[in-house]
Amino acid sequence: MNRSSLIPVVIGVLAIAVAILGYQLYQDRKQPDGVQINVGPGGLTIEKR
Repeated sequence: MNRSSLIPVVIGVLAIAVAILGYQLYQDRKQPDGVQINVGPGGLTIEKR
């Protein structure tokens, strides 16, 4: 494999890595579905998500 045919492969691998990391970041920031229960100074709060 020569250098000119290696560049598209490297770009493809980097694009896939960026897509995977972006999806993982999206999943980490997404609020989970279900019920959230908080106990604080104002008392007990229950929120449905």
